[in-house]
Amino acid sequence: MSETVALTVANLHERVEAIFRKAGLNSVQAGAITRVIVAAERDNCKSHGIYRIEGALRTIKAAKVAPDAVPELLAQDAAAIVRVDAKGGFANPAFELGLPALAERARSSGIAALAINNAVHFSALWVEVEALAGEGLAGLAMCPSYATVAPTGGNSPLLGTNPFAFGWPRREQPPYVFDSATSVPARGEIELHRRAGKQLPEGWAIDSDGRPTTDPVAALAGAMLSFGGDKGSAIGTMIELLAGAMIGDLTSPEALDLLGTTTLFPRHGELVIALSPGAFAAGRPGSPFSRAETLFEATVGQGARLPSQRRFSARAKSERDGISLSRQEVAQLDRFLEQGLGAV
Repeated sequence: MSETVALTVANLHERVEAIFRKAGLNSVQAGAITRVIVAAERDNCKSHGIYRIEGALRTIKAAKVAPDAVPELLAQDAAAIVRVDAKGGFANPAFELGLPALAERARSSGIAALAINNAVHFSALWVEVEALAGEGLAGLAMCPSYATVAPTGGNSPLLGTNPFAFGWPRREQPPYVFDSATSVPARGEIELHRRAGKQLPEGWAIDSDGRPTTDPVAALAGAMLSFGGDKGSAIGTMIELLAGAMIGDLTSPEALDLLGTTTLFPRHGELVIALSPGAFAAGRPGSPFSRAETLFEATVGQGARLPSQRRFSARAKSERDGISLSRQEVAQLDRFLEQGLGAV
């Protein structure tokens, strides 16, 4: 008997959405978070795929997310700023609501920003910048998390994993996209190592006494490290300022103080910036899109790989052959659907 089961994208979407509806989410919340979870699983981003369902269910059960939230697009005081109140629900439906206004303002002004407030966040940010690239726009997305990362030279958690994503639209090809935590690993990667009983690579984390560790259990009780030392620590701090303090929402230490645990998903804000390459290049020689392709071709010509190429290859395979899940993963989905919040 095969150890894996192939599900179509549509079938996995149906199963995951049914799980969240049984857990009490309204259609707005369940539909949006299902889309990002299934997209991650489709693209073989296991740390943000169906693995995230359990955490979402725990957060719902603990009443740390509003299951019936309907995000609100607020009246705008500034022409280039779009603001959405997530109303304590997940960030994903708030982004979907704000996207059309963000894209329209970026096209008309050349640049616009979406500030999402009062949101519970757990998903990858490449979804946001890919959506902007689909509108012909370049995009940046960032958010804090809760304090799990020690600043370089420090010995205890202060910063979040603070992911940062960028997307650039391409004609005839998938967009140029990267999405990276500012910690060495994403926290989900450490959790996956713990579940698999695997040691961490050196340089990922410190324990609760500030000593380097390769034990995922000790790392989860201690702190992760910033990528690139001082550089990653500085970028992580920048994200605390821009996507926390600047938009009037929680920084990672404040989010952890509010939640009191790292076992549930945190509440904080998110900042998404959209830019129109055509507007910025107006009056200058050459097309920004053609010049970008020259750069990409030169990169690939040296034997280098553009970021997200593996993800796009996995996407094509999933759409052709189905999403491959282990039988244990399928059994867990069945258990979540049968037992609802009783499963966590």
